[in-house]
Amino acid sequence: MRFNALSRAEAEAELRTCCASRRWAATVAAGRPYDSVEELCAAAGTAVRDLEWPDVEEALAAHPRIGDRPRGAGRESAWSRGEQSGVGDADRAAFAEGNVAYEERFGHVFLICASGRGAAEMLAELRERMGNEPAAERSVVHGELVKITDLRLRKLFA
Repeated sequence: MRFNALSRAEAEAELRTCCASRRWAATVAAGRPYDSVEELCAAAGTAVRDLEWPDVEEALAAHPRIGDRPRGAGRESAWSRGEQSGVGDADRAAFAEGNVAYEERFGHVFLICASGRGAAEMLAELRERMGNEPAAERSVVHGELVKITDLRLRKLFA
């Protein structure tokens, strides 16, 4: 795997395009060498699940709001645009309103693995999750981060 030959700094930079937590990237990079993408993804999944909430918040800070048009030419922006392809212009106002309410309630961006999901499904999920207690919502967010990170790692190393 080409990833095993990267310097530690290069490996962490590559990984942070999949999950912006510095702790996560350092943990996964330190676990090299990996024999396969599957082994890398398994280790990365464990490392995401082991993140403390401040590390998750660091990762959340890099995620655009659902319904916003991700800007920039970088890999993360391109991935976000593709993952949010199910959100059309007609849905943006509903997401803007829902995002404000969600962020006021929970203090962070609404995170959902958007890949392959339509706007109606994601809006319904946002509204349903508004009823969660903060601790339960943190658990859901953590799970969504695991899914997104795995998806992006597989894209990175495809």
